[in-house]
Parts: sequence; structure tokens; C-alpha cells
Amino acid sequence: MAAVLLLAGSVNAQNKFRGIVRYELKSVGNVAMTIPADQSTMEVKVYDDQAMVGQAVQNGLRVTQCIDYSPYLNYLASKGGEMETYTGDGKFLIRATMKKETADSLAIVDTEPGHYYIEYVAGETKQISGFAAKKAVFHIFNDEGTDEPFTIWYSDEIGPEYNYLFGSLGGIKGMPLEFVLNQGEGKAIGCTVTEIVKGKVKEADLLLPAGYKEATDEELETFMTELKDAFELIEE
Repeated sequence: MAAVLLLAGSVNAQNKFRGIVRYELKSVGNVAMTIPADQSTMEVKVYDDQAMVGQAVQNGLRVTQCIDYSPYLNYLASKGGEMETYTGDGKFLIRATMKKETADSLAIVDTEPGHYYIEYVAGETKQISGFAAKKAVFHIFNDEGTDEPFTIWYSDEIGPEYNYLFGSLGGIKGMPLEFVLNQGEGKAIGCTVTEIVKGKVKEADLLLPAGYKEATDEELETFMTELKDAFELIEE
């Protein structure tokens, strides 16, 4: 019985890292890109198995994001435009719950055009800001079925077991520490951790701001369609 309890404890163990992970973003492709100064750095706050990037927070397999479109609505109003049915202030709170089985399935080889899978490379690590980063390769197949892979170095010692806060890197089993994203036409953005500061983060630091109205993905999609239509009218 003791052995069973010990095993259960290890399976449910959570990362206990608390701190700030800081990144630098820069152009690394053959064709130079201009990255605005206010977008050239990024930081992730981490509290055990929780993580926050900007106004998005992940707790386990739950992701909550605050999205503020009020500047667009204000601009629209200044030009005399209006939405067809929407009457709110453009501040949305979106919740999503990921499934562990879905994330695990991303490691299954899938070479269909438009699909991707993650290859976890055993035995290859490198030190990044004091952590032994592990190697994974995202195999992404374009519409013609050609593989366009890129490498990501990650740590499974920091934050949630799976990461859904990095957009196209969603589902990686750990915190991304270094990767390059191809932007097409010879352009690429490199993102590398420059500093990991332990401590100085409390659970309260991961609270999202108030004043956002919860909405479904469908409601947000309807809003975006109306907003696009409204902008097209003022640009005619």
C-alpha cells in the first residue's frame, strides 16, 4: 500500500518553481525584420503549476485570457462607424479547458498536409539560464505535405505540465526556453530566455484584471465579424 501511495504522489506532483522567466525576441532570418522595442522582450510569471503571459493565465489545463478591443471600438466611434448588434465595451474574458489526451496525442506522428506533431528528442539537452533544457522538434506539414520543422528547447521543471500560452507552441510538455518561428519569405523570429529570476512572485500576481465580460469563442467570433464589417464600411 505504501508503494502505491508513493507512486500516486509522484504522478500528481506539481512543479514548485516560483519566479519570472524573461525572454528576448529578435530577427534571425535571412531577411531582416523590424521588431518594435516594446515587443522585443517578454516575461512569464510562474507560480508552481500556473503561468501568466500578459493578460493570459494558465492553471493546469485551464487557460483564461482577457482580450481588450476597446481601442478599436473607440476608433470606430471617432469615425462615425457603429457595430451592427454589439453594444459592449469590447473587453472579453475567454476560458478554455484543454484535455490531457489531446496534448498527449500531439506526440503521435501525423504527416497529413496541414497537420503537425511533436517529436521529443531523448538524450539531448543544453543549459539555458541554469536549467537543463530538453529538445523537441515540431514537424509542421504545409498544404503541399512538405515538412517545415523547427526546434524548441524547453524545461519541464517550470510551470504547467503542458504549455498553451505560446500560440503555435501549444501542447509542448513544458516551458519553452528557446525557439525560432519561421515567418515565411526568409523571415524568422528567435525567442530566447535571457534571465530566470527565482522568487518574487505570489499567487495574487497571477490574477487577471477586473472589468472583462466572459464570452464564448462563438460570441467572440461574431464580434470579430461585426467589427471587420464595420471597419470596411468606414474605409469605403
